[in-house]
Amino acid sequence: MRLLVMGCGGIGGVATALLAETGHDVTAFTTNAAIADACDARGLQLRGDGAPRAIRARVVREMPPGERFDFVLLCTQPPQVEDAARAALPALADDGAMVCLQNGLCESRVAAIAGERRTVGAVVAWGAAMPEPGLYERTASGGFALGALGDAAVPEELAGALEVIGPVELTHNLAGKRWSKLAINAAISSLGTIGGDRLGALLQHRFVRRLALEIMTECVLVARASRVRLEKVAGTIDLEWMALTEDERRAAGSPGLVAKHAMLLAVGFRYRRMRSSMLAAIERGRTPAVDFLNGEVCDRGRARSIATPANDAARAFVWEIARGARASGTASLRDLAGVVLPRG
Repeated sequence: MRLLVMGCGGIGGVATALLAETGHDVTAFTTNAAIADACDARGLQLRGDGAPRAIRARVVREMPPGERFDFVLLCTQPPQVEDAARAALPALADDGAMVCLQNGLCESRVAAIAGERRTVGAVVAWGAAMPEPGLYERTASGGFALGALGDAAVPEELAGALEVIGPVELTHNLAGKRWSKLAINAAISSLGTIGGDRLGALLQHRFVRRLALEIMTECVLVARASRVRLEKVAGTIDLEWMALTEDERRAAGSPGLVAKHAMLLAVGFRYRRMRSSMLAAIERGRTPAVDFLNGEVCDRGRARSIATPANDAARAFVWEIARGARASGTASLRDLAGVVLPRG
């Protein structure tokens, strides 16, 4: 079995390192010369997953001509996923599959390129970062939820390979897993970008937790209207329960609201080292994935006449930061709260 990893950021780098370390035939592709040079010179430097170590793996700057791969792991940011899928398509075996590790709802985009039966969704329940080219930090433990499209099945050999990275759960409700993860990412990734800090520090602030609850609640409302049955991702959060009721929105001290704040504090502690990949993309001059996260909620909500003011505002703030019109930091989060949260 041969694997091709498209993208050597945090997720792609950790995946490549662990697959190579356990003897899998894996090749990683990156268009970033600094990353490729660092990996060639020192190997993939891995931290936060056991003892710090360097792992040698094949990292290429151009698609290997004439080579074929059983599975293509798409590890780019969502704005680059379609270009990555098109670039890798000639190298995909006829009976192989492309695997979407992106946040958001990218499977339909990839299926339009590779075909529905050659597209698999991998909902990632762990975190990773690349503090500098070739240095990879696993910021949170966890595994994957794998689901195929239509009536196709997830290949057993793919599930077995990914087990070296984390536990693999097979799901027949990929949409439910995806939307639950979308709700979480729309909150923590956008707020992490606007706040410019790691998740643990941000969720210490009550008003930030309330912003997260507002964003997630809108996601749940749009998912329900889309007839999606939400499911928990890797035991993290029951999004149906987390959605705010009208009573909880009005009463700051209601027992239900207090319990939901406590849940977010626990999530913040578990994923305290996690840093927004959107913020990292902006820092590297890349397009942020906000249109694939909050933007999906806004656009699908508008199509179903559901208001999404929290996601609308978060999307706008992230784009202001990307364009240099606003700085990340607590002040920007307070500005967002002034727009989104009820007065009094």
